[in-house]
Amino acid sequence: MLSRAGKLIFLVLLLFAGNHRVQSQDLEVGLAGGGCYYLGDLNPGKHFLNTQFAYGLVARYGIDTRWAVKLSATRGEIRGNASAGSFLPDRGLSFTSPVTDISGTVEFNFMPYFTGSHMNRISPYIYAGFSVFFFNPVSNGVSLRSIGTEGQNIGYQGRKPYSLTGLSIPFGLGAKISLAKRLSMQVYWEMHKTFTDYLDDVSTTYYLVGRNIDPKDQAGLLSDPSRNHVPGMQRGNPNNNDWYAFFGLSFTYKFNLLASKKCRDLHHY
Repeated sequence: MLSRAGKLIFLVLLLFAGNHRVQSQDLEVGLAGGGCYYLGDLNPGKHFLNTQFAYGLVARYGIDTRWAVKLSATRGEIRGNASAGSFLPDRGLSFTSPVTDISGTVEFNFMPYFTGSHMNRISPYIYAGFSVFFFNPVSNGVSLRSIGTEGQNIGYQGRKPYSLTGLSIPFGLGAKISLAKRLSMQVYWEMHKTFTDYLDDVSTTYYLVGRNIDPKDQAGLLSDPSRNHVPGMQRGNPNNNDWYAFFGLSFTYKFNLLASKKCRDLHHY
């Protein structure tokens, strides 16, 4: 499905470029830095909670002054815990997970923009696309997937281990700022809708009798740290998949391609 959708977007872009006079054809490459956080069973709705550092690489190809395509690779960490005031705080659950994301997106500039322009040095923009990401929730140094905290390893109620690779739909908004002839800065906020409920290793119900868990049984304690639940009690909400987000700044350097300088409208300089 992703492959077909990606091909469709690529074809649309080719048709768009073929029916518009080339105005930009710039390649910009650079670095990004900022924050990363998640929304899920251990943080149902508080944006920017437990924000951690994120960084990445960016490559952007300008089709014209309105449209661009971007390839990015970003690395960050997400965290969550069932603290006071959160959803079902008595669970005592917590996790951290690295997230490595590789995204391809299409950008639209609200103003005719290119790096080095004297007419529009700033333009708001929006973007959306597809990504593949890799994660691995951990608690107390233990990979939570490996121990099957909701009974996946024993096939409890037909449950199976989840994949540590997923697909997402990234979308975001920001502003592009031309700092010099070849240098620009972007301010952005980017959400990722995933198709997994296990970024935090929490999704369905408990499968152990909490009072019977041996205090020395690390796997059992990570499944039910408070040891006060029974099989079937709610551990998470399987009806809502998890999200993660990146925000921050990126700085890119422009390389002109195909003698694009001759193709621009002169009044945009």
